[in-house]
Order: sequence, then C-alpha cells, then structure tokens
Amino acid sequence: MLVQQFIILALFLGAAFYMGRRLWQSFFAKSEGGCPKGCGGACSAIDVEALQRTIEKAQHQR
Repeated sequence: MLVQQFIILALFLGAAFYMGRRLWQSFFAKSEGGCPKGCGGACSAIDVEALQRTIEKAQHQR
C-alpha cells in the first residue's frame, strides 16, 4: 500500500513540476521575436509583400 502511494505521489509531483515549468516558460521565458507561441521561430519574420508577389507570379503562369 505504501509503495502505491509513493508511486502516485511521484507521478503527481512530476506532473505538477511539468505544468509549473510550462507555465513559467509561457510568461517569463525570453522569446526571440514577436511570436505569441514563444517558439522563437520565424512567425514574425514573414514578408507579406514577397508572399503576395509569389502568389501573383504563380497565377500569371497558369
């Protein structure tokens, strides 16, 4: 019985640590850009004008 309680306690503490760490990173982690996901990817580096030119070029080739 004591072993089962220890396993449950260890799982609970692990889950609490994981969730606490995720919460901490979402509010206080340094992000590389303006990306709301905090992944540091190229979310904020999208060149809309270049994308529009590519779309127009593809449409003219049809």
